[in-house]
Amino acid sequence: MSVIELFKYMVSCKSETPDDGGLLDFIATYLPDFTAIRVDVKDVKNLFIYKKFGEGEHLCFAGHVDVVPAGDGWDTNPYEAVEKEGFIYGRGTQDMKSGVAAFVQAVKEAENFNGTLSLLLTSDEEGDAVNGTVKVLEYLKENNLLPHAVVVAEPTCEELFGDAIKVGRRGSINGYITLKGKQGHAAYPEKAINPINLIAPRLANMAGVNLDNGDEFFSPSKFVITDIRAGMQVTNVTPNELKMMFNVRNTTLTSQKDVSDFVAKNLDGLDYELKLSQGSYPFRTNTDTKLVRNMDAAIEKVTGLKPRHSTAGGTSDARFIAPLGIPVIEFGVKNDTIHSVNERTTIKEVEDLYEVFKTLIGMWK
Repeated sequence: MSVIELFKYMVSCKSETPDDGGLLDFIATYLPDFTAIRVDVKDVKNLFIYKKFGEGEHLCFAGHVDVVPAGDGWDTNPYEAVEKEGFIYGRGTQDMKSGVAAFVQAVKEAENFNGTLSLLLTSDEEGDAVNGTVKVLEYLKENNLLPHAVVVAEPTCEELFGDAIKVGRRGSINGYITLKGKQGHAAYPEKAINPINLIAPRLANMAGVNLDNGDEFFSPSKFVITDIRAGMQVTNVTPNELKMMFNVRNTTLTSQKDVSDFVAKNLDGLDYELKLSQGSYPFRTNTDTKLVRNMDAAIEKVTGLKPRHSTAGGTSDARFIAPLGIPVIEFGVKNDTIHSVNERTTIKEVEDLYEVFKTLIGMWK
């Protein structure tokens, strides 16, 4: 198979989370010279597959084969990999079967490598991500198989292929506030304590406010209110309490305590409860590491572009790798149609991504 033939086959396999669409078994068969280890947990399928070429470092490519549901309104069959006008359409074309196809083909064709090449694949990245990559990493740690460096092939580029790699990610803090009041008749507001009235004048100092100034790699941590609700959907009763939800995509400069202190300052004097949960923690890979330098060089050789080092966007499974002290970066095709109807990527981007990964493998010493 060529990388494009492989890519089309992967897109044609329906693999909505946590279904792998049979792709992990296929990949294990497609790489017969590699040692395949399955770390399946409940309904989640996981594959770690590796080949030791020499005594040097262990370079791993990681990703997921699962996709979000296709949804309605497509112009083509989302599980048919339709090619037209230089594009390939289908669910997962950008996120992230293009990346998986590119690194599977690149490692399959690798002949001389002074170390170990491996792939870490899961069917649970778009879901809860509880029984996916994190479970494989636990297995690798227990069996002394952790890699020295990891490339996650998530879609990262913005305007042009090769213009950006992710050298880190912001964390994600979720917040839940319950503000207490006293229910009453709307005609007698003086006999009630309306929590809406209590929160209203304070929102201007909370909604959309930056909790830090960011730095060279991270944009500021912003307090983003995502939901406010109160009352019983009637016009003559004031609510007994108000619930507000928020999210902070935090940098390394803002912690849960900083968020808690920010809320306490702005709700001082009010009767409220605050619950915080951290979906992921911020991290950044040192840009002077061998991994970043070599990836920069590989991208520039293939595309002529010097990529920007970014931490923008949501989360990825790189968040599970970085805490283990392993340098990890993300690089893939453009991400302008991920999760959308008529998701697509170009044939050239997939071919160039494959060439970048082949170049990276070839220059790894």
